[in-house]
Order: sequence, then C-alpha cells, then structure tokens
Amino acid sequence: MRKTTVNTEIIVNVHPLEKRVAILEDNRLVELFVERKDHQNPVGNIYKGTVKDVLPGMGAAFIEIGLERTAFLHYSDIVLDFLDIYEDAKPRKRVNPSDSSQIGKLLKPGQEIVVQVHKGPIGSKGARLTGQISVPGKYLVLFPNKNKIAISRKIYNQNERGRIRNILTEIKDPAYGLIVRTESEGADEDDIRNEYKALAKTWRLIEKQLLYAKAPICVFEENALENYLIRDLFNEYVDRLVIDDKDFYKSIIGQLEDISTDLIPSVELYKEASPIFDAWSIEKKIETIFHSRIYLPSGGNIKIEQTEALVAIDINTGSFTGKSHYEETVLKTNLEAAAESARQIRLRDLSGVIVIDFIDMSDDKAKAEVLDILRKGLKRDRAKNKVYPFTDLGMVEVTRKRMRATIMANFSEPCPFCNGSGRIVSKDAVIMRIYRWLVRSEYFIKNKHLRIIVHPELLSHIKTHNEEFISYRDQIEFGEDSTVRVDQFKVIGLPGMEDLTSKYS
Repeated sequence: MRKTTVNTEIIVNVHPLEKRVAILEDNRLVELFVERKDHQNPVGNIYKGTVKDVLPGMGAAFIEIGLERTAFLHYSDIVLDFLDIYEDAKPRKRVNPSDSSQIGKLLKPGQEIVVQVHKGPIGSKGARLTGQISVPGKYLVLFPNKNKIAISRKIYNQNERGRIRNILTEIKDPAYGLIVRTESEGADEDDIRNEYKALAKTWRLIEKQLLYAKAPICVFEENALENYLIRDLFNEYVDRLVIDDKDFYKSIIGQLEDISTDLIPSVELYKEASPIFDAWSIEKKIETIFHSRIYLPSGGNIKIEQTEALVAIDINTGSFTGKSHYEETVLKTNLEAAAESARQIRLRDLSGVIVIDFIDMSDDKAKAEVLDILRKGLKRDRAKNKVYPFTDLGMVEVTRKRMRATIMANFSEPCPFCNGSGRIVSKDAVIMRIYRWLVRSEYFIKNKHLRIIVHPELLSHIKTHNEEFISYRDQIEFGEDSTVRVDQFKVIGLPGMEDLTSKYS
C-alpha cells in the first residue's frame, strides 16, 4: 500500500438526524463533511423527471424532479440517447444543434425524461440539469450509451496508461464509455475490474427503476455519504477509517468487498461508550471554525473575512516578538500562517478568489519559502486550486473551486439583526436615535408620560455614560427588558401602554 509521512484518519459519526465525517492529518482537523436529511446535496443525482414547461425563447425547459424548485435544462445539454429511451416512440433528431429555439421539437410538457443535476440550486434559482448521464466510482466514471475510454491527463506514465486501457478493453461492454480517474494509477487490476462490475451493476439497477418508477423520482443519489466516502475520501493513503455505527460499518465493508478488499483491514468499528468525536477531541476543533481569528503557535494570528465574491486572510504578528531581529519574526509568523491558511481553506471550503495579506517581506528567498509551505498545504486538497506569486503589495492570491456547501452554511444561518454585516449599531448610536425620536415627536407627546424600554446593557451604558439623558425630561422613565435587542428601543405611552415607537419613527 502507498503511504505518506502524514498520518491520516477518517472518523465517522452517525446520528439519525445527521452523519458527520472528519478527516484528521497528524491529529489536526483538515476537512469536515456533514450530511443532513433536510440539507441533501443533489449535484450528481440522476432523476426521472417530467417536463413542466418549454420556453423556446430561452432555449430551455423546466423539469420537475421532486426538488423544492423546478430544475433548468438548456437545449445544449439535451442528449438524444436518453430522450426517448423509456417511451415507445422513434428517437427524435436534433433539427439544428445551434438553434436552441428548436427545443419545442424535442421536448413537450408532460414528457418524462432522464436527467442528472449538474449544478445545485442557488438562492431562488433551481438546479441546472444535463442529459449526459454518468455514474462515478473510485477509479472510473461510467457513461451509458458511450463507447470510448478516456484516461486522466494526470496519469503521465505511458506504460501505466496502456496497462489500464488493456484491462478495461478486455472487460468493457461496448454499450458503456469510461473515464479513468487519476486515483486508478497504480491500482490493482482486480480492484479496477471489480469497480467496473459494480458500476455496470449500479447502472442496470438504475435502468430498472427508470423503466418502472413513477416520475418525478431520484433513481441514483451520487452524494450519499457512503458513496462519497468510498469514492473520494477513503484510499490507501488513509491509515484508519473509524465508524461508530454498526449498520453503516457493515454497508462500507460490503461495498469494499466488491471493489477494494485490500482497504478492509483499515476499517474499524468504534465500540466505546463516549461519543466518537469527543474521543478524538473533534468537537472542540469544530467550534474554532466559527472564529474569524485563529491563533498561531508562536503567538501570531490570522483573521478570515468572507464576502460573496472574495475571501480576505490577514496575517498579524500579535504577541510574538521573536528572539533576535524583525525579519526572523516576520518569516516565522508568515510560515505558520501559510500552513494554517491552507488548512483553513480546506476545512471551511473557502472558494473563489482568496487574498492572503502576509506581513511584508523584502527577501525573495523568504517569500519563496512561504509560497512553498502554502502550496504544500493545498497539494492534498481535492478541490482544484492555484496559488499565484506575491504581488507588489506583498499579497498572495489563491483561486479555488468549491467542492460542497461550506461548513458555515451547514452549521449557521444569516444573522437577522446585523443584515449580514457581522456588526450591530453601537450603544451611543442607539442613544442618539432615542434623542432624535424625542425631538421628532415633541409636538405630539406634550403632556404625555412615556416609558422607554431598552436592553439591560443599554440602560447600564446610559446610566454610566449619559446620566443627563435620564433626567432629560420629567415625563420620561426608563425600563429594561432583555428580550429587546441591544440596538433597539420601545417607547410606551402611559397609562394606556400604547406602543408609540413606530408611530413617530
């Protein structure tokens, strides 16, 4: 088995409401996957759907596949092989491949169609579909109704490419096409053969469902955790796979018996009474994901700020002053920050353009060291990424493709108070709002007795810093209520307890 110097463990926690997979490298949490029943990732799933609407002007159709919103299929993504495969009709021909307005000649409302989710729903937009169906495995991707064998360009050795092609040519059904994944390089011949058989078997089961199941229905769930774990996470570089659920453990062993028996000895069933994530101290490590500031071993820190299109990582020396001179302090901090930034990028699944503002360095050799550490940290990342050299301003840009919903999206929801800014109005600003409210309503509240209700923290601040405000008018009294937000206030008219807040706002 091929091993690296990094000790890698995969820890699986199964609960009726969610499944969690943590990847540890040298006992450091580098990736976390969560599967919840109410937050399923539909990308890669195969559906038998129903055409709901055809829009020639857009060159597209909306397909009902059973998700919250109808999905979108463009004319260019239609594959004729699967258009009429389950109907007693003659296959239609694409009239003009470049004229999307002809979509009405291929699709009709109410028609059943086989599709696969290419991009998941985003905001108010439904999923993007494709008619090109594929079934992915650990070593291979099977394409029904195709015939070619394509080998990953990352397998450079020509002898290895020839070996794999010869294995597949001997066993492949002419009705199937295959893409050979990079993971297959050096894989045992039996493992490749067994996976091909498993993929072909999976497709035959899908075909049976497509023939008899009533649309809309999901006939293949690509991102089911069992599939994803075996296909993309668990390999010969992993030292241990530890699972705390007997049924899930048996399911994994059963699948490995079909495709990769040499990995079975690395799978363990956790039988202790204490929670598995506590035993590996993972729960504490998960909590740090929600901190914007991460502290480095030397005393420096990095601060991560996310927007929709950009991620900024700022490096600071913090309490670290070094032992000799400034350049040494800066280099040590930047080296630690580069390693930690790479880990946080993987763990939080940060994507798009990531700008890392390292502490300024003038030495080109030092800059090269920092870049080398950052690139090494991202080398084990499954997501496609690229690290660019230092800019003239001393910053490094990283581009990275998103793999899944971010951890923040899985474990948090937008703040209803700060409108996404991450900050709320200051106490002094709230006091000024109350002042302005009183001035604005002065004519209407003459001779009325008022009670202004605020959060206890705000009242304490008023008493400490704005005592004159309390005696602003004889007709005003203050009350506290912990259910009122710190950045808000209520004005109640007495004695009738009429809420006047919005009346004069």
